[in-house]
Amino acid sequence: MNRAAPPLGQVQRWMHEALRAPGGDTDARLAEMIAPPGRIQALDALGIYQRSYYQRLLTCMREQFPALCRALGEQLFTDFAREYLREHPPESYTLYDLGRRFPGYLEASRPDRDAAEAEREVWIDFMVDLAAFERLLFTLFDMPGCEGQPLADASTPDAALRLQPAFALGAYRFPVAVYYHGVREEKSPDLPPLEPSHVALVRKDFLTRTVPIGPTQHTFLKILAEVGSVPRAMVDLCTRHGLDRAAVEHSWSEPGGVRERWIDAGFFVPA
Repeated sequence: MNRAAPPLGQVQRWMHEALRAPGGDTDARLAEMIAPPGRIQALDALGIYQRSYYQRLLTCMREQFPALCRALGEQLFTDFAREYLREHPPESYTLYDLGRRFPGYLEASRPDRDAAEAEREVWIDFMVDLAAFERLLFTLFDMPGCEGQPLADASTPDAALRLQPAFALGAYRFPVAVYYHGVREEKSPDLPPLEPSHVALVRKDFLTRTVPIGPTQHTFLKILAEVGSVPRAMVDLCTRHGLDRAAVEHSWSEPGGVRERWIDAGFFVPA
């Protein structure tokens, strides 16, 4: 007599676990879950799925972190990604979140994590920063944006300027954006020196841009994201950091200045 097949939900949960963590209990239930496929053994058939599954995950990781893959070399990157996936298997039905915890994993698993900051390996700092930048850039692709809606223009008063939804800020120990774009343009860039960098990332008309900014501009935009008002953010910036208000306002409003460049880049929507 043929044994009744297990419920579909039970089979799906088993298959998911067999792909995530091969061996052990999943292999012990192999005969119960998989009918003999004919010319090959059930274990061999499952192995095809397991290998294909991980190859797909590794391909996605390389696509989400192309510059980091270039910096580390494909084999070393694959080794890191494989260990990451073992510790942090996918949690979602979509692979969009696959690399979400990768920068944190690289930081937590670094061999010099317990050393004093001055004694840490600089190249590891760069890899962590580069991974964080690429992850932020990747998430910006699918952020809710303002495509099809009006952006602010030169006639929009300062009090009505609001940061658009598809906007993010990054601060790094290295010029990671420069390195990333060098890789994307197939220029084979060298690893950059230790040099702090700040960038604004914005998506306009479905195109994502990285805009280099200075540390004071980064602070201003961070305050603006908190308070939602350009005039108030300007006052707070000058008060917190002892800056000359007239000099800040001149830099903001002069022809070809910060305000004009950021409006052209699509930073703002009208309130």
